[in-house]
Amino acid sequence: MARGTSRLEEAGVSTPRVDAEILAAHVLGVPRSQLLLSDGFTDETLLPFVQAIEKRATGVPVQHITGTAPFRHIELAVGPGVFVPRPETELMTDWGLAALAGHSRPVVVDLCSGSGAIALAVANERPDAKVYAVERSPEALTWLRRNAAARADAGDPHITVVEGDITDPSVLAELDGAVDLVLCNPPYVPSGTKVAVEVDHDPPQAVFAGEEGLDLIPAVIATAGRLLAGGGSFAVEHDETHGAEVPALLREDTRFAVIRLRYDLAQRARYTTAHKG
Repeated sequence: MARGTSRLEEAGVSTPRVDAEILAAHVLGVPRSQLLLSDGFTDETLLPFVQAIEKRATGVPVQHITGTAPFRHIELAVGPGVFVPRPETELMTDWGLAALAGHSRPVVVDLCSGSGAIALAVANERPDAKVYAVERSPEALTWLRRNAAARADAGDPHITVVEGDITDPSVLAELDGAVDLVLCNPPYVPSGTKVAVEVDHDPPQAVFAGEEGLDLIPAVIATAGRLLAGGGSFAVEHDETHGAEVPALLREDTRFAVIRLRYDLAQRARYTTAHKG
């Protein structure tokens, strides 16, 4: 374990010990919390651990090596072709779940769903909700459908997977004016931005959104505006440089009120919330 941590430190990995522990637990087939109680590596498990460490040292995300990513209370299958969910998005999801307090059998839409992290977390924590996950990428849809099926097998409610482009006004048109909550983590990084090596393994179309990073957010706002019922809640994740632009876009759309910029745990502008008037 110590040698694996040292190798990742030398490679400049930001969380070498945590990553080494996650990879060790994955290879040994035990929860990370039980590593100290395990029998350690054998001749059969040491080589796979070393190989996993070497992959991580080259920048391959831990989640691609293990094949899973935690998100709130669930585990998601991830890999090439789909965006790996980040902890920051859990904060927005938490806000959305709180916004559903007092709603019975709410209707929820996750736009740009990717792996289905937001939609499936909501379904897990609000089993009375009717949840829709919208995604256009064929590669991401494969992971989304796989995760939706796995969560259903685990006992969570089924979500409705919708193959569609959120810029298309016909997508979920049957729900116009009937949705209680819309959440979205769209691509929003300005093109040309230097990103961590791990991000290079995410699909570029799930990360970058034009020179300013705002190519898709106006469409997200427009779609949320038509889907939401009066009083419905909306949150969209965005780049930390968009702290002025996204609230301004929402103010320009006269359907929204109570617009508020929200921050992540590092006090970076991370998402904006609003309610339909």
